[in-house]
Amino acid sequence: MVAVCDEEILGKVFREGDIVLNISSAFYEGKRVGIEEVIEVISTADMVIVSGKRIVNELARRGLAPKEYALEVDGQLHLQIIRGVYE
Repeated sequence: MVAVCDEEILGKVFREGDIVLNISSAFYEGKRVGIEEVIEVISTADMVIVSGKRIVNELARRGLAPKEYALEVDGQLHLQIIRGVYE
């Protein structure tokens, strides 16, 4: 499993109606890496959790995840990808 978020939203909470998107440092914080390393790791992971406009848009731009599948909460995007379960 890989969890990635945009650096500037780490530790923030976004709310919209009953939906809460908590970008918890305890869950997301770890190694800071550049976009190419993130893409490499995400490309091979079976489970990916990404939060933030920049990372979701970059995955969509590279054809790794359709942006329209992302949940939008208070202007931020959140996406979960699960691969290989039925392959």
